[in-house]
Amino acid sequence: MKTQTPEKVGIPENLIEAIRTFPLEREVEHCGNRWTVSPFDFYANCPRCGVRIKLRGFSAVDELEDVFDAVFEWMRQPGAAALASQRQKALETEDGD
Repeated sequence: MKTQTPEKVGIPENLIEAIRTFPLEREVEHCGNRWTVSPFDFYANCPRCGVRIKLRGFSAVDELEDVFDAVFEWMRQPGAAALASQRQKALETEDGD
């Protein structure tokens, strides 16, 4: 049986663990005030003074958040969210074994 497989891509050895342990929030500090935002936000507004703070870079260097953005873009395809949901359910079942 022949299956279509994507091109092999080299994955840095610590990438999988970095994704698994990626935080659900990012702590921001400005004006002596601390608060949390989504780790995917590019900007945050200081609740004390209202200043807009840049949180992510726009440089040529890829960041871990860019990997998530690529997955989020993939998930915008029709049917992709259902496939991701199926896999999440399978992972839950595997965790229970």
